[in-house]
Amino acid sequence: MQLLRIISQKYRLILVNKLQSQCPQSNLSPSWLFKGLLSILRKLKSAPDQEVRILLLGLDNAGKTTLLKQLASEDISHITPTQGFNIKSVQSQGFKLNVWDIGGQRKIRPYWRNYFENTDILIYVIDSADRKRFEETGQELAELLEEEKLSCVPVLIFANKQDLLTAAPASEIAEGLNLHTIRDRVWQIQSCSALTGEGVQVRLQEDLATWQHDS
Repeated sequence: MQLLRIISQKYRLILVNKLQSQCPQSNLSPSWLFKGLLSILRKLKSAPDQEVRILLLGLDNAGKTTLLKQLASEDISHITPTQGFNIKSVQSQGFKLNVWDIGGQRKIRPYWRNYFENTDILIYVIDSADRKRFEETGQELAELLEEEKLSCVPVLIFANKQDLLTAAPASEIAEGLNLHTIRDRVWQIQSCSALTGEGVQVRLQEDLATWQHDS
């Protein structure tokens, strides 16, 4: 459901940008852009399959690959660190989600920018239980948001590993990373556990049922 909401925001942002000559920075707040999921779905109903390119980033051991496998409904019993990149295509209610999972090791991060081109949505995964690396992950996220090729790209931040007792809540992470200062794009932070699937799985059937009832 969260991912579908972000996807719908992408198309709302396209409509907004037609009215503006630059990124939505003035009177259009993220909360305004979160509205209108059903209206966006109506607009896309008769359109051909929408391809969405999703870039999945985060530090090493944040749980990116596990999260990707959960999105693709694949077995997560054997996960190894991503040394390069993984690509998965997931079909969801008329959307083809092409997800690029890039390794998060320090030596790989300089190559992230090779994958920025044509990104529709940025998913950034944080290990909520690894408080010692909050500063590091915050710095990496801040640098990503400054990248020209990712300008105005909506960002969904997964506060992962919420199944661990030591995990910081999403609200604490949002405050610590000063996410409220983001003004140039749609953004959202979502608590999740890639291991259990809680907060990760895209529950599109509920949205579709609501849309069908409303239409």
